[in-house]
Amino acid sequence: MGAAPPGVPDPDKSRRGVGLGLLLIGCLVGVVLNLLVFVLPALADPQFEAYMAKLGRSAVLAYLPVAIYLSVPWLVDRYDPEPWWALAGVFAWGALFATGVSALVNTIAGALFGEFFGMAVSAPVVEEATKGMAILGLVVFLRREFDGAVDGIIYGVFAGIGFAATENIIYYMRFEQELNQIFVLRGVLTPWLHPLFTAMTGLGFGIAREHGAGWAKVLFPAGGYGLGVFLHAWWNGIPQLFPAAFVLNLLVGSMMALTLIIIVVVLVHRKGQTIKKFLQDEVLVGTISQEEFRLITSYGGRIRARMSWRGRAGSAFVAAGARLALSKWHTARAMKGSKATISMDFIVPLRQELHRLRNEMLNRRR
Repeated sequence: MGAAPPGVPDPDKSRRGVGLGLLLIGCLVGVVLNLLVFVLPALADPQFEAYMAKLGRSAVLAYLPVAIYLSVPWLVDRYDPEPWWALAGVFAWGALFATGVSALVNTIAGALFGEFFGMAVSAPVVEEATKGMAILGLVVFLRREFDGAVDGIIYGVFAGIGFAATENIIYYMRFEQELNQIFVLRGVLTPWLHPLFTAMTGLGFGIAREHGAGWAKVLFPAGGYGLGVFLHAWWNGIPQLFPAAFVLNLLVGSMMALTLIIIVVVLVHRKGQTIKKFLQDEVLVGTISQEEFRLITSYGGRIRARMSWRGRAGSAFVAAGARLALSKWHTARAMKGSKATISMDFIVPLRQELHRLRNEMLNRRR
């Protein structure tokens, strides 16, 4: 929901600073661990330069399609899209910290207990935990950027895409002789599996955010994480146990990814309906006009406003309208449960912000 509106104290400012510091430290730790696992052992190799060249080629191949992958959830979530810097943060966490820690732990687990344990037990548990930490960080340090189920899924998808992109580097290096087949498998057919697994954790946190009860804040995230681990273990473990079932497993994985897309579309529509419901009375009291209501509640309203005469102020107007609706939604849910919420303090300042932005748009038009 963004930073506090003008005129409202921002009690989360120091909290966000701590979160940013932990993000930077975590990403640095991830870089070091990835270098430790994948680069340091190759230093003594007489073919080190060739190894690094192969690493570079694999990195380019792995990250080239990322823009396409990221554009899909970004385009789907257009009623109240998440800020780019928050999405970039969870992407970086998945790409660096989660891969670094997972690489180290899974390598040790595989060496001690065998490949199957490393693939079907350690990888799902550790990877989903480290990716899920990005979503937990948002809930703790950027709670205003986390409204509910849609946000949880979108953030989980971005963390998962970051993880998958870095992991693909290793697979492309390891199977260089079958690079075309591996790229089609991981880069074309199954790029949404890691995002799917982590989206389950995000969905759990999102449902907990919407529910609000103390027990829900533990039960739903734990359940989402458990479901993500189960799906991940299924995907990794079935080919290990039944190699002949690979094609069937691929079909199941594709169906799971399709199901995720359907869930996201349904939840985004629900989010749009929520914004419409809690803005209707703002038209009646004169906060916004009927035309402005239609713009704010339209799919992709921010882009439409930005591309029209309204410009940047128009885009901010649509964003403020959506935040107003969601603040009223959270307030209504909190009041129903006899709880306090900081969202209540945003309502009046956001109405004032809409008035200011409207004047800015009108001055721009003159």
